[in-house]
Amino acid sequence: MFGVVTDVRLQNTAKVAQTNVPVTFGQVFAVGDMQPGNTLVGRFDNGETVYLQMDVKATHADGSIRHAVVSGIVPSLAVNETRTLSLMKTNAPKTAGVSPKTLLQNGFSASVQATIGGVTYRVSPDDLIKNGNASQTWLSGAVANEWLVNAPLRDDKGVAHPHLTARFAIRWYDAVKKARVDVTLENTWAYEPNPQNFTYDTQVTVQGQVVFSKQALEHVHHSRWRKVFWWGGDGSQVHVKHNTAYLIASRALPNYDQSVVPSEATLAGYKRSWTGPGIEPMGVGMADPYMPSTGGRPDIGLLPGWAASYLLSMDARAKEVTLGTADLAGTWSTHYRDKNTGRPVSLMDYPYMTILGRSGDTYNPVTRQHESFPNCAPGASCATYKTHDSAHQPGFAYLPYLVTGDYYYLEELQFWAMYDIFESNPGYRDNIKGLLSWRGQVRAEAWSLRTVAEATYITPDSDTLKGHFTRIMTNNMEWYNARYTNNPGANIFGVLDGEGAVVYGGRGIAPWQDDFFTAAVGHTAELGFSGAQALLAWKAKAPVLRMSEPMCWVDGAMYSMNIRDSWDSPNYTTMAQLAAANPTTNPNLPCNSQAMANALGLRVGEMTGYSSTNIGYPSNMQPALAYSVDARLPNGAAAWAKFMSRSVKPNYSESPQFAIVPR
Repeated sequence: MFGVVTDVRLQNTAKVAQTNVPVTFGQVFAVGDMQPGNTLVGRFDNGETVYLQMDVKATHADGSIRHAVVSGIVPSLAVNETRTLSLMKTNAPKTAGVSPKTLLQNGFSASVQATIGGVTYRVSPDDLIKNGNASQTWLSGAVANEWLVNAPLRDDKGVAHPHLTARFAIRWYDAVKKARVDVTLENTWAYEPNPQNFTYDTQVTVQGQVVFSKQALEHVHHSRWRKVFWWGGDGSQVHVKHNTAYLIASRALPNYDQSVVPSEATLAGYKRSWTGPGIEPMGVGMADPYMPSTGGRPDIGLLPGWAASYLLSMDARAKEVTLGTADLAGTWSTHYRDKNTGRPVSLMDYPYMTILGRSGDTYNPVTRQHESFPNCAPGASCATYKTHDSAHQPGFAYLPYLVTGDYYYLEELQFWAMYDIFESNPGYRDNIKGLLSWRGQVRAEAWSLRTVAEATYITPDSDTLKGHFTRIMTNNMEWYNARYTNNPGANIFGVLDGEGAVVYGGRGIAPWQDDFFTAAVGHTAELGFSGAQALLAWKAKAPVLRMSEPMCWVDGAMYSMNIRDSWDSPNYTTMAQLAAANPTTNPNLPCNSQAMANALGLRVGEMTGYSSTNIGYPSNMQPALAYSVDARLPNGAAAWAKFMSRSVKPNYSESPQFAIVPR
């Protein structure tokens, strides 16, 4: 063994002592920490060691391991016990896995069915394995083997339902003869004619017992739902607490302020809220069912508030709502799967596909085919009360995939990322290039960039979508750098100034939306994308300049900021012009003086824009300003110091999605 890389804490969540407990979790590694050929072994504080299986999924540019799925069998956990397991680097060879036939040899059985209009459709993974249906191996080794199998639901005559497909991820722990049964029912085919909502009675059976049933479930088009069960007895009742400091230090996640302690009231509130129809299939969990709703809320940010609370606390209640809401991310009609590949539909295969514009906009001159998606079936319903919107889209699945390694979350992240790319008109995104620069709103560019960057970063190296996303990210970094960073004629303020950005009277931008984009670029730069650091160096000027003279930092997080005199006028070319066009109050009042505070109805040292709230405009500004310091911008550290000296600050213990600080 070569020393500790990081550790996890394993908390017994059962009401009894447990022995031989199967545990699987995802683990991200910093660049260089785990070299090719390195594996892990676990060591408890008492010196007891645990064999760990490591399935490597993604690597860094230098070849070191970026992300892996780790599995082990924990010998014992006493009642209420939490044990720290150090992850030690070693070079021990990996042991081969077993065949999916092992499931059949041990009597495994499961099924899912849906009854529509008196006709029952059914599929079982054991039948699929028995009949030799192709399966994908997700995990393989001495501890855990996981196979992915899928098939359409069929009636008793063997006729397949054209839209409903079941997908199973069966994780087998051979040493304890238990299986984790991950069931997903989908209505997601991209190009199947006559898409529509289906209402059915459904049930899931495991080991001969009905483990889930739902009457009159309305399954909306291009969505899916998921449930997880155990075969062979109770499953793993262990809460895995990752090392927050290491996760953040890996740069896979933003530098959330680790001095923030999510309040007990917040964590207890998560637990109380996690009940009722909203957490069942076709619910939305913690998310807002109408994403375009205006105003601040906890699902806006690089991470949603609940996920940031989980990251900082590693609390089981916050984890439950974070993973649960990621499960329910499948509810939205953003899931388009390609029958030809079996994967989320890709822009590389259909460069003219879109949900916007006319069918004529989707004509592919190479294939001579229109790539518009089929219309809703005549007379059928495609209505849903859930409205998605890239301008307010939560970061649902990235953190859940990082910490679990569950394939469902990987695809959830990929579905949303590809949706963000193809939702726009093909001409606006430059077809196959997948440009995010025309989204109508800067915040839509921000959250789309975040999601696409995360999908590119964490998608396994062996996944064909890895190359697709990488190409799209390269296109976007090149476009933004050509338009701004490397353009001598670009504005001097570091703000996006395209058609969707200048929205107030043809002369003003929304700095808070611009800050969202700066934060997304900063996160992208930390993930290591080529060109992102250069873009950040240009972009991060925006929040710094608003905190610097001749601007008054009290209004640094203003709601709108004029950057020119009119729609047809050129942008201002000096900070003096900018300051004159955006007076905080009477320009004769000294910045941050008592007279200014009186005029604004604030305390001395208080910023405008709801400075006391964790969703106010200064809070929106904080991640952007933090990344400007990390980018080593001139005056960046001074601007941050001024920002942190303000007299009124938010209580991030209630929702820390903007509690990001410089590294």
